[in-house]
Formats: sequence, C-alpha cells, structure tokens
Amino acid sequence: MSTTYRPIAWNPNKRRYDLVASGAIAGFLVIAIGAQAALRPQLTIETLLIRGLGAAAFTLLNVILCIGPLARLDRRFLPLLYNRRHLGVMMFTLALSHGVFSIIQFHAAGALNPLVSVLVGNDRYGTIEQFPFQPFGLAALGILFLMAATSHDFWLHNLTAPVWKALHMCVYVAYALIVAHVIFGVLQEEVTPWLGWTLCGAVLTVFTLHLVAARREAGGDRENRNANRDGFVDVCAVHEIPEKRAVVSCLSGERVAVFRYDGRISAISNVCQHQNGPLGEGRIVNDCVVCPWHGYEYQPDTGASPAPFTEKVPTFDVRVRGGRVLVHPQPHAPGTRVEPAVLAEARTA
Repeated sequence: MSTTYRPIAWNPNKRRYDLVASGAIAGFLVIAIGAQAALRPQLTIETLLIRGLGAAAFTLLNVILCIGPLARLDRRFLPLLYNRRHLGVMMFTLALSHGVFSIIQFHAAGALNPLVSVLVGNDRYGTIEQFPFQPFGLAALGILFLMAATSHDFWLHNLTAPVWKALHMCVYVAYALIVAHVIFGVLQEEVTPWLGWTLCGAVLTVFTLHLVAARREAGGDRENRNANRDGFVDVCAVHEIPEKRAVVSCLSGERVAVFRYDGRISAISNVCQHQNGPLGEGRIVNDCVVCPWHGYEYQPDTGASPAPFTEKVPTFDVRVRGGRVLVHPQPHAPGTRVEPAVLAEARTA
C-alpha cells in the first residue's frame, strides 16, 4: 500500500515473477515461430512474426482470464492474481506489436491512411468466407489500450473502484472481439482442424472455469434470513469461524465478513475499497484484516485502514449468545468503531 503515487519499485518477488513471465513468453514465441516455419516454409519472416505475436497475446489473454476463477476455486492461485496486471500489460504489448506489424505489412503501402485502410480495405460484409476480420482486432486493441493505460492505482483512485472495475470488465468484450478476429481471419485461411479445436478448447476452458466459480459464489449470496425479533441475524456458531479468519454471510443483500480473533468477534463489509476484493477470504495479521488480493489492511473493529492510509469499509453490530454469532444487517458508516463481541473464554481468562 502507498499514500502517494510514485514510480513502482519492484521487490525481488515481483522481479522474479516478471522474469519468469517474460521468459515463458519468449519461449512461446520461439516455439510458435519455429513450428510455423517448419510447417509452412513458404511464409515470410514478417508473417511468422505477426502470427507468433498474435498467438502469444491470445494465449496470455486466456491465461489472464482463467486466473480470476482459479483463485476463487483454489487459494494457491492467489499469487498469480496479485500480479495479474503485470501479465495484462505484457499481453497488451504483444497485441500492440502484432497489430503494428500487421498494419505495416498489409496496410502501409497504399494511398490511404493505414488505420483507415484497416477499416475500409475490405468491405465484403455479405460473405462469411471473406468477412472483414481486421476491425474486430482494432476494436479489441483499443479496449486493451484503455485497460493498460489505466492499470496504475492512480486511475483506480481517481476513477473510483466501481468505474475502474466496469472499465476493466470490458476485457470480456475484447476477448469476444479477438475470438471473432481469429475465426474470420486465420481460421478462414488454414485448413488444418487443430487450430479450430484449439480455439474451441480455449474458449470452453475460460467459460467453464467462470461458470464453476460463479456457481460457488452464488452459494455465498443466498440471503441469510435467520433474523431474531431484535433484528439480529444468526450467522453461525462461534467454533465455525477459524481463529483470525472469517465466515462470510449475505445480509440485506451485502456480503459481511465476520472475523474471530483473540477472543473477540467483529464484522465488516466483505468488499475491499481497492478493487472490491473479498476481505472475508483474507486473515488477520498484526491486528489488521489483510485483503487476499493486494494486501490492503483494515482494523476489524473500525473498518478503517491504519494511519496514514484512509480506506474505510462499513462495520456491523455483533453479539454472541449461546455459542452463536449474531450480526445486525444494518451497516454503520465506513470507519465507525463497533465494540467487538467478547467470547466467554476471553472473559474468564
């Protein structure tokens, strides 16, 4: 976390991550270009480079889209989620290189402006076999540019998290455009079926992982209606909450993270103010709830980040009766301190 915007200094872990990712991309390019050269010796080096860069960008985009649901299904994928924006910028660089080389190769020699040529060079919209595929790629590249240009937390803060999140959800629009770009482009020229099957497998993998993760998430969004006469909702038994971790319950349409720590119980909103990360999947370290996505911290009794940070989330009243944890669904204003419920064993200790 940082209170100011400044150039990012990579720590050793991030340097190793970027080094491994860059090495994997370089290895993929060598293999992809080499395989194409062996199978299609008539292709020029420019065409081989264009295809290799496009394949690398599309493969990396599929990996990026799989990281989110994989992290929801298995916490061991969280380190990839921490650095997903690094991969996004790398992917955009590959896609931009693919686009620039393609425009130079196929649209720079005519009288028209190259970008205009991309849009009007092929107007055969009435035929599937020769349907223009270039506009799909150009539109996708524009979306990826906006995402890469706003990847820094400066834009996240100034655009606000909901707007920033909505903008970056456009990656799925870009993905659909790229799939159309591939279908109407290289798949119309290639007669080998393995390319089509590879594309189908990639799209099916992304779709299936998102569907499985969404079904699991839907279970957590079922409204808890175990309300008592005083308005408090029975969330769970005390022993069901692991020490310094949380149980997440949906109360009045909002996910609430109920934490147990040092003989106390506190409840805060499950939504991190950074990128809407799931605070309830984090744990308490040094008396602060640590978001599992990017490490933002909040005090469990106040919902406020420790000074000098200013992020705050709503808090909720909590009671413990007969070994059951009760939470009132009405939130307090973000940063409002709520007295934790003290467990019986803590009172007698």
